[in-house]
Amino acid sequence: IIRFRRQDCFLVAGIATDGFFMKNEKIDSSAEQDLIIGRNAVREALRSGRAADHLLVAKGAAGGSLTPLLALCKERKIPIKEADSKKLDQLCAGAAHQGVILFAASHAYASLEDVFALAQQRGEDPFLVICDGLEDPHNLGAIIRSAEAAGVHGVIIPERRSVSLSARTGKAAAGALEYVPVVRVTNLNRTVEQLKARGVWVW
Repeated sequence: IIRFRRQDCFLVAGIATDGFFMKNEKIDSSAEQDLIIGRNAVREALRSGRAADHLLVAKGAAGGSLTPLLALCKERKIPIKEADSKKLDQLCAGAAHQGVILFAASHAYASLEDVFALAQQRGEDPFLVICDGLEDPHNLGAIIRSAEAAGVHGVIIPERRSVSLSARTGKAAAGALEYVPVVRVTNLNRTVEQLKARGVWVW
């Protein structure tokens, strides 16, 4: 078991292109939609079956990892629109979008029951990460990415004084957010007590 003291993040382990684009489409940037930015994050969202409204691609972007993204959208009948790169910069507040933004429904937070169910499904003891005081979305994204690689069943964050599942968090997580449930709770201390009551050891 490892405990991260920085930013009060600690681990909890339980023991016991051609023809694809829609031309002259107006881009609605006012809608309350979750923006998934970056090619890796978009690819994993599409592969996981994430519901999507449309894919926005920067004019002139082509080749490389973009081609399979366009193919996935075409296969799932997700509209593809083009816009100037400056428009994409504006939508994601200057974050590195790599020429693509996926407009999806807001990512739903999971519940503790979802986390325990995932652990049971895998036949493993519950393994969670609890984060308190995180304010940088890149840090939370990096933690989620590392948690996915370590086999963590869920990440817990508080409602107040904490970063949320923003577009920048999703970009930093590089697709791991699609596989690691994130639970947002009102009181971390109470949640820790609930975990202990269910036989989870906390460090």
